[in-house]
Amino acid sequence: MPFKFTNIALLAVLISCCTLWGQNVSLYKQYNGKYDFTFIGNTLNTVENNSIFGQPSPPCTILTSSTASLNLNPNDIVENAYLYWAGSGTGDLAIKLNGVDFTADRTFSITNSSGLPCFSAFKDITTFVQTTGNGNYTLSDLDLTNIIDDYCPNGGNFGGWALLIVYKNTNLPINQINVYDGMQSVPSSLSITLSNLNVIDSTGAKIGFIAWEGDKNIAVDETLTLNGNIISDPPLNPANNAFNGTNSITGSNTLFNMDLDIYSIQNNINVGDTSALIELTSGQDFVMINVVVTKLNSKLPDASMVINNFSQTCNSKTISIDYTVFNNNATNPLPANTPIAFYINNVLVGQSQTGLSIPINGSQTGQITITLADIISSNFTITAQVDDKGTGIGVVPEIDETNNSCSFAISIWIPPTLAPLESLVSCNQGLTKGTFDFSSYENLVLQNPNDQFEGFFTSLSDAQNGVNPILNPTHYTATTTPKEIFIRVKNGYCPSFTSFLLTTKNCPPTVYNYISANGDNINEAFHVEGLRDVFINFKIEIYNRWGRLIWTGNNQSEDWNGYSNTGNRLDDMNSPKGTYYYLIYLNDDSYPEPLQGFLYITR
Repeated sequence: MPFKFTNIALLAVLISCCTLWGQNVSLYKQYNGKYDFTFIGNTLNTVENNSIFGQPSPPCTILTSSTASLNLNPNDIVENAYLYWAGSGTGDLAIKLNGVDFTADRTFSITNSSGLPCFSAFKDITTFVQTTGNGNYTLSDLDLTNIIDDYCPNGGNFGGWALLIVYKNTNLPINQINVYDGMQSVPSSLSITLSNLNVIDSTGAKIGFIAWEGDKNIAVDETLTLNGNIISDPPLNPANNAFNGTNSITGSNTLFNMDLDIYSIQNNINVGDTSALIELTSGQDFVMINVVVTKLNSKLPDASMVINNFSQTCNSKTISIDYTVFNNNATNPLPANTPIAFYINNVLVGQSQTGLSIPINGSQTGQITITLADIISSNFTITAQVDDKGTGIGVVPEIDETNNSCSFAISIWIPPTLAPLESLVSCNQGLTKGTFDFSSYENLVLQNPNDQFEGFFTSLSDAQNGVNPILNPTHYTATTTPKEIFIRVKNGYCPSFTSFLLTTKNCPPTVYNYISANGDNINEAFHVEGLRDVFINFKIEIYNRWGRLIWTGNNQSEDWNGYSNTGNRLDDMNSPKGTYYYLIYLNDDSYPEPLQGFLYITR
């Protein structure tokens, strides 16, 4: 802001006593790749807001809208578009651009040399500009008319807007674009350190400014230096009047009280620099620096990665992940020990790092073992991100900061759930031997139609190894019982095992009550099916027709073949043909009463 005083002594007192403050200009966004930038914008002042000494003061008027044109090349693709508007007062933070309402995302404020407030506002309008494209942009409803009269006496009335466009084009070299913003001012001097630079080649390097309140008619001790070297672009921006209401892109020198200037700095910056120092001086002109943009050629890596595979064991939350880190489409090696972070649901679950540096178009494989928390469900997505120290923040400047991550869907291998099976019971065929049909259990055990039945086995080890399955489950004979049978079921990843018991019970014996003791080896003896070696303590008594006991037997004796072994034995103990009576005592709690009936013998 110019000082409109005729008393130079009074001027000196005011400059020394005024209090100025704002927000330090600092890095807002960095781009690495085939990027460049440009500005468009316009002032709301109709004339410069100061007069040359001895000339009438300019009218105290200000517009509420103005227009500028965007003319990008056909192959230029808008990456980001940032709108800044500024003016006298505490802020008009709701404006229109081409009739569309926008409200500030961020604001900046500062107090001028007269103790009056000034403001700047910021809005990210990337989508709007990407959709609108080239053409006229009219900013309206920036209405400062009610407060401007307070600023005019000292020439501090100003208003305007600027649009910073960062664009990419495949024909561009690899550049690093740094956008710094804040609100700092001169007089009498101002120093701004631009950090996070990566200077590898000064060719084509440039710096741009969005500044407010610079006056063409005031050039008292005014300089703009970079790293101690004065920068200028005469005749538009002479060395002694850098901020003078000009637009380097259009060549306009009537951008009253604002500047959109871009300077070449390839002779003012050195390879290897990581920062640059901007210094401004002004003995009178009140200049506010809002935005600084740098463009530098850049040799950078471009880290990306993929998850190749993972290994796990069934029913375990420990997984091993194989991954590959690439440095494709790069112009510099990826440094050694570049960090890698692994996330599930945005929660950090593991960290790793690369080994040796990865050359251009090179790659490096690695592996990490992660133990998952119990709260993680059976199905989840793991995200791996290279150049991430576990906070979402990268430590390596790259050409493309958006391709560092990859995701992989993982399911914890959980064995299939099996239905419980009851013991299978068969008749005791002697000494607990039994014959069983358990083929139906193949379907009964399955809970999920996608599970696969893999067989019956006689031991758990055979089931676990999937060897020696039972080949005939429809007619399986267990020589002794109880006998445990094992089942193996698999769901594609994990086997699951269960078992059931084969047991026997003593079923009622079957009595064959006809003896043909004639030596033809057919029905030669009294046979009771399901008795011997089943009812171990059984006893048989045979009586003749007169009720006389003629034979007794048990589990140790042979079957009765018609000979007598007790009582009056006749005919060399050979009982005559006829009808006899038997009693079979099973001596089993399940059968308290003896089996009894008639049997017949022929000769």
